Amino acid sequence: METRNQTDVSNFYLLGLTDDPELQLHIFFLFLSMYLITLLGNLLIILAVSCDPHIHTPMYFFLSNLSFTDICMSTATIPKMLVNIQAQNQSITYSGCLTQMCFVMVFAFLENFLLTVMAYDRYVAICHPLRYSIIMNPQTCTLLIIFSLLLSILNALLLSLTALRLSFCKNLEIPHFFCELAQVVKLTCSDTHINDLLLYLVGSVFGVLPLSGIIFSYTQIVSSVLRMPSAGAKLKAFSTCGSHLSVVSLFYGTGFGVYISSILTGSSRKTAVASVMYIVVSQMMNPFIYSLRNRDMKGALRKLISGTPSFQWLCHLPWTCVYRMKQNNS
Repeated sequence: METRNQTDVSNFYLLGLTDDPELQLHIFFLFLSMYLITLLGNLLIILAVSCDPHIHTPMYFFLSNLSFTDICMSTATIPKMLVNIQAQNQSITYSGCLTQMCFVMVFAFLENFLLTVMAYDRYVAICHPLRYSIIMNPQTCTLLIIFSLLLSILNALLLSLTALRLSFCKNLEIPHFFCELAQVVKLTCSDTHINDLLLYLVGSVFGVLPLSGIIFSYTQIVSSVLRMPSAGAKLKAFSTCGSHLSVVSLFYGTGFGVYISSILTGSSRKTAVASVMYIVVSQMMNPFIYSLRNRDMKGALRKLISGTPSFQWLCHLPWTCVYRMKQNNS
């Protein structure tokens, strides 16, 4: 087949979820609504955590970072899709495709690590309550976020940079609504053994290890809670984990569903439809899960909506909350 070097590639073409013009209009408004809900919901979580001093604790500091990551993940994919539908133009530049691919991986890895860090926070709070304020001090919380971010960037750059060596065939159509590494690699006429090896290696190591850490943390949590003599203490301990468990189930459940879909169906278009749950719906549902299942978050949101003066939140940026966290159990 005739090939082109990456320097000769000017555009890829995102085919989206359907070719039907009527359905595209419905998809446009559906994704626009979900994007706005995602922005509003996660922004409210960030502002509530920032403005309420009663929840300046490690658990809510990590939650505000998770909400910020959800906003970034949605922003990396949905706006370009909406622009393409509105303009009736499926193209995305070569550099734009690689950039989008890199950012999606950064925020996907970061969300993975943040969920693990949040599970560790719950493990320390329940299994080692007397040492919680010492272990989860502001410096440790900051380092955990920085380490997660650096590790996410390094992994994404490693996978993205290996794509620069690829040459592509005439067919530059990506049957997806965003540039996904696996779909881009399928378009190449080059040898992809290195890309495939790195993709499986990084995906296995940084997918299995965080999930194993979460499972281990909750195994210890359940064991510790069952030894508590008071039924009220057991209920309180489990209630602090309910929201996080729901988010973990949604994140890994939808991710596993995308993987199974790609294996069983063999259809890139059906895999793209399944990816909507992982890339879009998961980020939209997280604020609802935390606001509906968490009494402290309900109270903070109530205060924010009913009593917070305009622009007061500008003095309380979410990433500075860690310096104001109370040295007590969450």
